[in-house]
Amino acid sequence: MSSLHVPRLSRPDWLASPKVFRTEVLGGLVVGLALIPEAISFSVIAGVSPSVGLFSAVTMAVVISFVGGRKAMISAATGAVALVVAPLNKEHGLGYLVAAVILGGLMQVVLGALGVARLMRFVPRSVMVGFVNALAILVFMGQFPELTSVPWAVYPLVVGGLVLTALFPRITTVVPAPLVSIVVLTLITVGAGIAVPTVGDRGELPSSLPVPGLPDVPFIMDTLTTVAPYAFALALVGLLESLMTAKLVDDITDTHSNKTRESVGQGIANIVTGLLGGMGGCAMIGQTMINVKVSGARTRLSTFLSGAFLLVLCLLLGPVVSEIPMAALVAIMVLVSAATFDWHSVLPKTLRRLPVGETLVMVITVVCVVATHNLAVGVVVGSISAMVIFAKRVAHLADVVREVDGGRVVYTVTGELFFASSNDLVFRFRYKDDPQDVVVDLSRAHIWDASSVAALDAVETKYARYGKTVTITGLNEASAAMHRKLAGRLG
Repeated sequence: MSSLHVPRLSRPDWLASPKVFRTEVLGGLVVGLALIPEAISFSVIAGVSPSVGLFSAVTMAVVISFVGGRKAMISAATGAVALVVAPLNKEHGLGYLVAAVILGGLMQVVLGALGVARLMRFVPRSVMVGFVNALAILVFMGQFPELTSVPWAVYPLVVGGLVLTALFPRITTVVPAPLVSIVVLTLITVGAGIAVPTVGDRGELPSSLPVPGLPDVPFIMDTLTTVAPYAFALALVGLLESLMTAKLVDDITDTHSNKTRESVGQGIANIVTGLLGGMGGCAMIGQTMINVKVSGARTRLSTFLSGAFLLVLCLLLGPVVSEIPMAALVAIMVLVSAATFDWHSVLPKTLRRLPVGETLVMVITVVCVVATHNLAVGVVVGSISAMVIFAKRVAHLADVVREVDGGRVVYTVTGELFFASSNDLVFRFRYKDDPQDVVVDLSRAHIWDASSVAALDAVETKYARYGKTVTITGLNEASAAMHRKLAGRLG
């Protein structure tokens, strides 16, 4: 009698050892604390109450921990999404903002299912480096408001936080240094009665849970046309930032993530957040770096706990959390920005070895991001710049060599033929002077697009005017297939 085989459930990776579990729990706690001032700040940018941003951070983190494709990455309310939806909220109110978040989430699910994540392979390394460096600069610049027009005591507290966070790991890594810094500086300010800006000064923390429901908007076509452009912008910005951050975490942890699942997961998280009245969000590079690089977290548990701890901190420990000095969080974010920046990319020896075009693309990406405070703009402009530079470089590699062989002439074409390199191809032949028999040898070339086929058609047409015959030889299989399909049919 055969027994039924019951498959065993795999053990969660966060239960691999007590050390891993402790790292994940403490990492989630540190990120939960770091999310509070960020979420409140982004609420201000979007023009909504602090509770909206805080609950958005909770729902984004909790939901993405289950449905996301990148372990240990933190998603919450972000500045980029806040900037996108702020005009809509200002003109039409919170209901329209929430509708845009839900529709943007639906768009992300569709884009993810259609494979938009595969476009990440077209983002060059120079753009990635520029993205990382620009992000580090933005995180650093974001601390300036906390260091201007503040009591003098803030400065020694920030310095103390920097020293404590940087040096404490030399003593032990059992407890994350950022958490130690937050606790110590809070005890000092409260115990000594030092009056400095605190988390509570940024806005009132929520005291009750949100009620799920549909947005308070008229469900008519006019509403859709008003909301759709903002929803589409939210979807693109959110996906771009999330996928870029996932790629960065892949490099740091030497692991691979499911970008398609992450794209769909971001959409699901935004839909849930919208149904709970939130402002939406995406992956957060700063908090992700705290979780992955500073705390050493590697599993979904830390992502889940960052949202769960944030909820507990807001609802049950609000008065305690409100006493945390902003100086402690500033010190942590300054060190995060320093750790995020790719210092090797700006060393003189690195810049001397890199092609000028690569460095230029990196600089363009950084400048665009810093100038607009929009990571998506920098990545798009940087990628387009890289493509233009690449096309120009490859176009110069295409060459034509003429050789007369008895009563015929052979033109040997070398290189990649596409719109940038084939445009001047027709000017490389001596139509009037060449003998009757003309051979164009493409054995060392490859045809990539219709522009190249059209250029070859033009060459044949020009020779035909002089009553001369052109024979094209050496086409590889892919080039021959394209030539057969398009030759003589492009007008």
